[in-house]
Amino acid sequence: MMTAESLTERVCAEPVGAARDAAFDHALDVLRDRRDEFNSQRYVPADYIALLKRAGMYRASTPAVFGGEPMAPSDFMSLVERISAVDPATGWVSSFGSSLVYFAALPAETQRKIYAHGPDIAYAGGLFPMQEAQKVDGGYLCTGVWQFASGCRGADLIGIGLAGGPETDGKPLTALVDPADVEIVENWDVAGMKATGSHAVRADRVFVPEEMTFVRGGLPQIDEPLTRYPALAYAAQVLAVVTLGAARGALDYAIEVGAARTSITGGASKGNRPAYKSGLAVAEAELRSARAFFYESTDRVWAKAVAGQHISTDDQALLRLSATHAAHVGRSVVLQVFDLAGTGAIYETHPLQRYLQDALVPAQHAMLQTNTYEAAGALLLGLEAGIPSFP
Repeated sequence: MMTAESLTERVCAEPVGAARDAAFDHALDVLRDRRDEFNSQRYVPADYIALLKRAGMYRASTPAVFGGEPMAPSDFMSLVERISAVDPATGWVSSFGSSLVYFAALPAETQRKIYAHGPDIAYAGGLFPMQEAQKVDGGYLCTGVWQFASGCRGADLIGIGLAGGPETDGKPLTALVDPADVEIVENWDVAGMKATGSHAVRADRVFVPEEMTFVRGGLPQIDEPLTRYPALAYAAQVLAVVTLGAARGALDYAIEVGAARTSITGGASKGNRPAYKSGLAVAEAELRSARAFFYESTDRVWAKAVAGQHISTDDQALLRLSATHAAHVGRSVVLQVFDLAGTGAIYETHPLQRYLQDALVPAQHAMLQTNTYEAAGALLLGLEAGIPSFP
């Protein structure tokens, strides 16, 4: 049974400043050495999650009132972007350091108990499909299988999705469970984002106390700037920024290779070819433009959250639009770099394969698919989005 008291003492982040920065740099160095291992085993292990905790990634959305050090979205996402430039799949897992914003909808006392042993919590959510749970005294008996629980092999808490009822006005619930109380079904057989370990989760009559459930994106019980920032838009953004990082990693590789004096055949270097130079420049301009729109939108809405100002539907629509655009442009940039690389890039061991396979995935996510362009446009025109829970 999952209770707030059942959480054990956790790894803590290094102090802010030089020690925290050194912990982050160390995590990147280790990732360069181990990313092939993570990809091969199809998950980021708990010992590496511990390094990200020491770097502060898993207290970045814990409320300050509970000992967290909530980061401005741009600051957090720039770290995810840097991780993703080394390994996008690990960046995807690290991005869920933002997801504790959902916990703000839990009763305040529950939050206090969850964070009693420290603010550094790795959370994974396997929310779909929403399952009907049996309502019993004090909570729910949960049975079912939930898909796409990214990072579940290294999580301290796992969320599962429950269909809502009259008590939630029909809104779906997330129930928090102890990873020891559920089975991880290893079905993550994919071509891209292998290391995210987005396996399924199976529960069999697991009891979850009512106070350990919340409406995803529900009304926060804690009022801080990060709990005022649109939670569902943030969820889309932290996935989109992974693609920006993947594109950066691919472009950096193209620049390094293009700067070589000669090619493998001894002829003129690739960088001296007109198509390579112009292709690289166009890709760089497209990535930087999408990135500027992404972070400008973020910072404008964050300023409103800090000031306690109203965040409008148009504000949220632009957040979602900039996220979708980042995911699609980032994917396009990686494909452009792949074209520049030539025949060698088709081999599985080629460095660009990591970015190519992983960068295709975020734009396939329901929060970033092509139809979200239309939904954002509809809202900017004062029309209905046509997509549930948008923006």
